[in-house]
Amino acid sequence: MAKLNVAPTKSNLLAIKEQLASAQNGYELLEQKREILVMELMHMVERVKLLESEMDKEYVKAYPALKNMLKTVGGDRVERIAHAVKYDFKMKDKTITAGGMNFNSIEVELPKQQLFYSFMESFADSDKVMVEFFNLLKLLTNMASIRTVAWRLAGEVKKTQRRVNALDKMVIPQTRDTKVYIESVLEERERENTFVLKSLKNRKS
Repeated sequence: MAKLNVAPTKSNLLAIKEQLASAQNGYELLEQKREILVMELMHMVERVKLLESEMDKEYVKAYPALKNMLKTVGGDRVERIAHAVKYDFKMKDKTITAGGMNFNSIEVELPKQQLFYSFMESFADSDKVMVEFFNLLKLLTNMASIRTVAWRLAGEVKKTQRRVNALDKMVIPQTRDTKVYIESVLEERERENTFVLKSLKNRKS
């Protein structure tokens, strides 16, 4: 590892020692941060897996219900009913705290379920499809929110890991080598000075 390009002086040695202590302290703090973020990310991944499992169960109910409705009343009537459905979805930004950090995400406010067709046109199949797909929509909006945070959390983990690696593989070794180099030069100078002083003393004697 190449040392830093600094003059081997006592003042620079003190500065290098301070830099080394600061780098080592920063490494420990970043490593702790990385571990916390990784734990939060794993927690998010587990939540995503649970939601995916719930969504799979809902898919199994929702799409067969739609298929059965199409068989029962036909595609034209299903399309008329679909065009009559008008829901107003409200989306807003929200902040989620994970690992001591704030991440921007989204929140979807789902409207209450309504009946967009008359009771005369109502039948069990259409009601079931509405309920099942509304439940599926709730899961999809939750998944979108959690995945948004999970992706940003993963990005923060990568960024922190790069900083940890930079300190561990470059900054700390380079600073440590520079410290050793300056110390060796200063020690050599001290020995030379001692030798010169002894020589001068012997000459005077």
